[in-house]
Amino acid sequence: MKEKMNRSKWLALIIVLTAPMLYVVDIFIINMAIPAIKKGVHATDGEVQLVIAGYLLGSAAFLISGGRAGDYLGKKKVFFLGMFFFTLTSCLCGLSQIALQLNITRFFQGVSSAIMVPQSIAFIQILFTNEKERAKAIGWYGVTLSIAAIIGQILGGYLVDTQFGIEGWRLIFLINLPIGIIALWAIWNFLEETDKETGKEFDYTGATILTIGLICLIYPLTEGRERGWPLWSLGLIILSVIIFIFFIRDQKNKLLLNKIPLIDVVLFKIRAFNIGLLAVLFHFMMHTAFLLMSAVYLQNGLGLSALDCGLYFVLHAVLFMISAMIASKLIVKFGKRVLQLGVAIIMVSFILQILFFKPHVSGLYVILLIGMYGLGNGLVLPSLLTVALGAIPPKFAGVAAGIFSTFQQTASALGISILGGIFYSVINMNHSRLNYYKAFTYGIAANMVCLCVVVFMLYLMPTFVKQDSIEIHTA
Repeated sequence: MKEKMNRSKWLALIIVLTAPMLYVVDIFIINMAIPAIKKGVHATDGEVQLVIAGYLLGSAAFLISGGRAGDYLGKKKVFFLGMFFFTLTSCLCGLSQIALQLNITRFFQGVSSAIMVPQSIAFIQILFTNEKERAKAIGWYGVTLSIAAIIGQILGGYLVDTQFGIEGWRLIFLINLPIGIIALWAIWNFLEETDKETGKEFDYTGATILTIGLICLIYPLTEGRERGWPLWSLGLIILSVIIFIFFIRDQKNKLLLNKIPLIDVVLFKIRAFNIGLLAVLFHFMMHTAFLLMSAVYLQNGLGLSALDCGLYFVLHAVLFMISAMIASKLIVKFGKRVLQLGVAIIMVSFILQILFFKPHVSGLYVILLIGMYGLGNGLVLPSLLTVALGAIPPKFAGVAAGIFSTFQQTASALGISILGGIFYSVINMNHSRLNYYKAFTYGIAANMVCLCVVVFMLYLMPTFVKQDSIEIHTA
């Protein structure tokens, strides 16, 4: 009986890992298809940026709410609904005829991912009560993310260059249909419902205010640049600042009234937490923008096919996975120095890319330098959260992780909008291959500025972060 329960537990893990797998695949798979999507739906540069940013924006706005929905309604039910709507919106993305349709459905695809992914993490906590088993399960969660990145890059390139009666880029969305159907069947038949927590309230107004603020910031950053910064775009950016200030006051007032806010703003009293958030902001802006710019440059600037472009990123994903595993062991002994080493490797990679990524560059140089970026990034990304959360009292780790995840997704959307905007601005001057190289160098230079801010934030952060002694009031 015990052996049967143990088998069912690991089977349940396989099922819940489909959520982060699909979520990450749909981030990486889109980068390989951006040139084809732009042509397929006759999109402008700003609209094609929103294809990526909108997905991240939808996810960022509802991650915390999605996690709490599982507590309130039952994790199996919410997981099932999230997977259902993710599958549905994926199909609608694949059937889109114009850029507006694609961007709307892509946003709601991001929202549905924010509903299902937090349940996956929560199920791991519930299924594996033994510390060793839980650590192993979380390890498989990390491996799944790395494998999903590799699958997304290769599969995206392959499907874009493939014709099955429809345009290849549509298949990168429609492939989620069979996977989603199998996952839904497995969720319904093999997962057990969790206990529902009573007394918890949704912060509907907080989630609405945050979503409106993010849209007012991200949309004008992409569309406004392309249209010459009309007054409405500048007005929306100013409005977003006002909305964010109002959001913070709203969250503080709810704490004073003993209500449960969307974000516990008291955590922002911890200095190391704030430093970590700024490091996350600039690092993820840089990282997401780099993936976009390099994929577009390799295809349109260097003339690679979508499949070759995907294959060029395989070494990047493999080295990322290896260095991330090494970093998880080194971080205990060396603290933030592991991250500083990773940032240094990334910086060297960027300098070498500017020097060597010229038209007619050898493919070997491209593969090795992108791989070098992956090596450095593996030392930074997984450990950044670990170091920054070291400042948080254990009982608030879950709330802090939710804030970090939201911040991470928002930063990624900003990276696509701001740094990607610099890249596309230079391209629009002249679509020659030489100009693509110029755009790439400008984009990498902007990435290096972001990286310098990360360096400064890491300098301010203690080597081994200790929990700050602050009084935190809860409802």
